[in-house]
Amino acid sequence: MDCICEIVQALIALAALGFIVVLVIAHLTAGMANLSRHEKEKYFLTATGETRPFPSLHDPHSRELSVVIPAYNEELRMPVMLDEAMEYLESRQKKNSSFTYEVIVVDDGSKDKTTEIALEYTKKYSADKVRVLTLVKNRGKGGAVLMGTLSSRGRLILMADADGATKFSDIEKVEAGLKDVNSGPENMAIACGSRAHLEKDSVAQRSLFRTFLMYGFHFLVWFFCVRGIRDTQCGFKLFTREAALRTFSSLHIERWAFDVELLYIAQCFKIPIAEVAVNWTEIEGSKLVPFWSWLQMGRDLIFIRLRYLTGAWKLQSPQKTD
Repeated sequence: MDCICEIVQALIALAALGFIVVLVIAHLTAGMANLSRHEKEKYFLTATGETRPFPSLHDPHSRELSVVIPAYNEELRMPVMLDEAMEYLESRQKKNSSFTYEVIVVDDGSKDKTTEIALEYTKKYSADKVRVLTLVKNRGKGGAVLMGTLSSRGRLILMADADGATKFSDIEKVEAGLKDVNSGPENMAIACGSRAHLEKDSVAQRSLFRTFLMYGFHFLVWFFCVRGIRDTQCGFKLFTREAALRTFSSLHIERWAFDVELLYIAQCFKIPIAEVAVNWTEIEGSKLVPFWSWLQMGRDLIFIRLRYLTGAWKLQSPQKTD
């Protein structure tokens, strides 16, 4: 009996030591997202090839909607998504002349012709409607969305994936969800597209191992970071300009788990969040490598909570970028 007690005590001590080590590592490796820009990232090209400076999220809005599309090596999938988005946006503008919009394609250091293809849409629709932000180095999806959002002019800002997995017209659903929760004078609200209603069907099509990874990730999200949102990872999220400025100013993670940190920040600031079911289709060519990406995201989820807990990361007041 004494032997068992000693083993239990040793295991508890080992677990405590392990927790302390992880805590120290999380604190020492903490860093802020890089808000500075390379000189080339401060400008976009017009349809005639002239350079113009990007505006700032700190400026008053001058468009009704900004659509930020992060893209990494998306020369094949992006045109389908852009065609659908532009057809919807142009049709909506014809029906309502007061509706103004812009699309910002953020090329996240691609090695293919993502920028060249996006610039064809600038030539077709003008740089007032389609702008291309080409990052000199790959930052990760979160970093690309961050830089695009900081360059936007919209009263509302939509994050949309370049693969077109979510039907673009479902923006009307997330807009309705945003209005339902945006009741305060500060104009703070976020609406998240959600695939949670499709979970049963997706589980039936996934392998047992991938299903285990999915549920494990959901548990870590719930346990460490975000409560009440069943699908944090759908790449179709709508922000009021004020909510975008408040949340993105505190963002640290630039890769896959950035959505979770954004929603964690929003809940810390008590920003209302709506979760809205959207139409979603899995598109071939995903950049997500199941095991290693999930492992990286799991690590990031634990570090999000620990770094805020230890004060290594703090919620920031909105600040202008370089």
